Amino acid sequence: MSYSLPYKPHQDIVFSLYNLCSGESQHCSTAFASVNSGHVATNGLPFPWSKLRLPNYIIPVHYHLLLHPNLTTLTFNGSVKIEIDVKNNTNWVVLHSKALEITAADVLDESEAPLFDKALPVLEYPPHEQIAIFSPQILTSGEKYFLYLEFTAALGKGFYGFYKSSYKTPDGETRFLASTHFEPTSARMAFPCFDEPIFKANYSVRIRRGPFHVALSNMPIEQTVELANGLLEDRFEASVQMSSYLVAFIVCDFRSVSRQTSTGIDVSVYAVPHKWHQTHYALEAAVNILEFYEKYFSIYYPLPKLDLIAIPDFQSGAMENWGLTTYRETSLLYDPDVSSASDKLWVTMVIGHELAHQWFGNLVTMEWWNDIWLNEGFARYMEFVSVQATYPQLKVEDYLLVTCFAAIGRDSLNSSRPISSSAENPTQIKEMFDTVSYDKGACILHMLRNFLTDDVFQSGIVRYLRKFKYRNAKNEDLWNSLVNTCSEEDFTSGEYCYSDKQATKNAFAGEHIDLKKMMNTWTLQKGVPLVTVKHKGNKLYIEQERFLKTIQPGDPMWHSLQTGYLWHIPLTYKTSHSSTETRHILETKSDMLVLNQDVDWVKFNTDMNGYYIINYDTKGWNALIELLGVNHTALSFKDRADLIHNAFQLVTAGRLTLDRALDLITYLKSETHNVPLLQGIGYLEYFYKMMQKRNVYDVTQNLKIYILEYFRDMIEKQTWSNEGTVSDRRMRSELLSLACDLGFAPCLEKARYFYHSWVKANGTISLPTDVMETIYMVGAQDDSGWNYLLEKYRVSMSASEKSKILAALASNRDSSKLLRLLELGMEGSVIRTQDLSALIYYVARNPSGHFLSWNFVKKNWNELVEKFQLGSFSIRNILIGTTGQFSSKEELADIKDFFDSIRDQSSQLRVTQVALENVEKNILWMERNLEALRNWLQRINVMLTSL
Repeated sequence: MSYSLPYKPHQDIVFSLYNLCSGESQHCSTAFASVNSGHVATNGLPFPWSKLRLPNYIIPVHYHLLLHPNLTTLTFNGSVKIEIDVKNNTNWVVLHSKALEITAADVLDESEAPLFDKALPVLEYPPHEQIAIFSPQILTSGEKYFLYLEFTAALGKGFYGFYKSSYKTPDGETRFLASTHFEPTSARMAFPCFDEPIFKANYSVRIRRGPFHVALSNMPIEQTVELANGLLEDRFEASVQMSSYLVAFIVCDFRSVSRQTSTGIDVSVYAVPHKWHQTHYALEAAVNILEFYEKYFSIYYPLPKLDLIAIPDFQSGAMENWGLTTYRETSLLYDPDVSSASDKLWVTMVIGHELAHQWFGNLVTMEWWNDIWLNEGFARYMEFVSVQATYPQLKVEDYLLVTCFAAIGRDSLNSSRPISSSAENPTQIKEMFDTVSYDKGACILHMLRNFLTDDVFQSGIVRYLRKFKYRNAKNEDLWNSLVNTCSEEDFTSGEYCYSDKQATKNAFAGEHIDLKKMMNTWTLQKGVPLVTVKHKGNKLYIEQERFLKTIQPGDPMWHSLQTGYLWHIPLTYKTSHSSTETRHILETKSDMLVLNQDVDWVKFNTDMNGYYIINYDTKGWNALIELLGVNHTALSFKDRADLIHNAFQLVTAGRLTLDRALDLITYLKSETHNVPLLQGIGYLEYFYKMMQKRNVYDVTQNLKIYILEYFRDMIEKQTWSNEGTVSDRRMRSELLSLACDLGFAPCLEKARYFYHSWVKANGTISLPTDVMETIYMVGAQDDSGWNYLLEKYRVSMSASEKSKILAALASNRDSSKLLRLLELGMEGSVIRTQDLSALIYYVARNPSGHFLSWNFVKKNWNELVEKFQLGSFSIRNILIGTTGQFSSKEELADIKDFFDSIRDQSSQLRVTQVALENVEKNILWMERNLEALRNWLQRINVMLTSL
């Protein structure tokens, strides 16, 4: 309960507040006459503010924050003194607070003396997570004031605000720590604040702790003071100006490793003491990537230190708190004994992402959450740029294609959204952290970089960062920065300028462009364009439309869903007679291109640098399929992967027959690059699992026969080792996992040999890390193996190993074991709650757990929402993960019934529409393609048998 007057009839409450006015009754009368919001506070008073977003007439300038978390009682108390800038005369201060008990409130004058000798009333309006403090004396514009509040609360049980986490030592002792996660709207759960990104302020933090703990915050410790009760108070340096969601503080007993960058930044990586040896790679990567960003952005990292810390309980992958970045253990810790090549790449990319945020998001922050892609899209894209520059051996560029394929998959559904979308309440804001903001954002930036050239793109974003540092920005500010040009002198003086000469720098194939107008077509409207190419003689006829998977041209809704959609598309293409790409901007519905000569084939979207789908006429597809069959290296590996992706996306949309797409990938027997190979095999595996779950036995068996026969040579040459390049190792991991899953006898035999050797040695021998999960999965299929692995999971000290074991446990076909796993996940002690959404997905992909997991979600929905919060990525992953391979009308009806039963919640979620449309897509695919797949497999398997 917040501090407030006792409940009385409305007139008596107002009269009691008038008594606080001390001669200012006329001003108070004006103040209360303006209280007409229609909202009622928890104590019965009218709440003075009606909107979700805070008023802008009071601006926070500097927070002086004191916190004391008690790791025995798992509570905390604190105080905050906020220097405020009053823009308009007012009696009210409205700010955010959630689940905090406000025990005292006061307004101080410039000398920090209280304005009143009575306690000020605090009104609370929980639906908006806001409180209001009434000042009997008008706060005058231009005067300096401080708002002082004291508060207390329990440390959170979930993953937001100021929450508790714990770990077990090797001796079995449970130890607690207190950590924070504020993005997007949870700083208000740790201290009362103006919890919106526009309200940037400085923060001076003090934390009280016991002598056996360390305290961390955004800035270095300036001074530690001993208190009379045996506690220590760490006083941190004042921060730079930043948004409230970037504030962080942690009290723990972790150990760290440290290094300085070449520019003197102290970088440290923290972990629980017994995992300290797993921090060294992250430290190396962080130093290298931080130094790269300082050079690339031409802006020094502005803080004196950067900490990276692995939190045992952490819902997301990581968080970019300025100077104190937090991570899930699997996203930061690297153990060479159990971590695979993919694990190493993942850790490196996550560090690259969070460190990019120190500029994109922290130094320059979006004005509001509708433009969160300016943070997340840039950080996702800079993962690839930074890791490619610092660790080229990891071949991170291979994953950019996969990222863009994922974005197109989401964006080709009508339930998608524009990159820049309206979001007001916390649930809507949480849903903005999705594939569209991250992956589509990264892909259109990649397209833009290719369009402008690397140098122009880099200089433009440097301008953007310099102009808006320590401030907020929106979509158009980025485009303006990219089309303006400044000299170094202008940079130095802080000027912002424009030159007409820039038009030629931004020309694309000699065409002058309006960059803002062009990019608005990619950020302000949803969807992905489909470009159709018809080749006649030396002419190419091109048309664009919106690409949709679940709606076809003959459907009643088709016209309305196409109206108004037009993109400015930077097209690129190569032909059989060109060694370089040709470029053209398509700004209209249709256009015609003239070739210099007749050509055998044309391939659009060179290296898949553009964010669009291409469909060719029959002649065009025939030529490309023939080319892949006779000389696939005439196209780059990116172009080959792009063709495979395009073909199967068009099949799903009913624009290309399945047999043409399957014919296209028959060349894969000769493919040596992992990206197109895994792209093609991935589609076959997806079809296999869908057929398996629909119990279409003959197609399932024929698909298994085809995959194992057609790719046998490739599978058999894989070694059970950690040798080779990162690409080789990823190929090995994926192919052997698939082969064992399909029951390939040599694979199963080898996996069992490794597993039994490992068990015989009681888990003390090292397994090849890239195939470790496959070995565990084979071992987990019988009772003794499953029970042994569950016990290993309990005692393992490696987050990476635990992740692999959990996936293996969920692969067992015994439904009672799967249910036991899910119950352990809900209980939260053996299997941490942070891993529950992944566990539900693992069970859902198991044919024996397909319906089990969905029924589990329906039964435990309210508890799942309580654990993860509505709109969180965990809830989204649970819904998509459990329904993603449903493909019947009965299953669709069941999902609709469930969403109807939770309408108060489902109506707030965009993901429910995504889940429904995914199933509709699968139903259409089965109706269009089941017989075609059956017939093609029968034909191709006869051919394989005859060879």
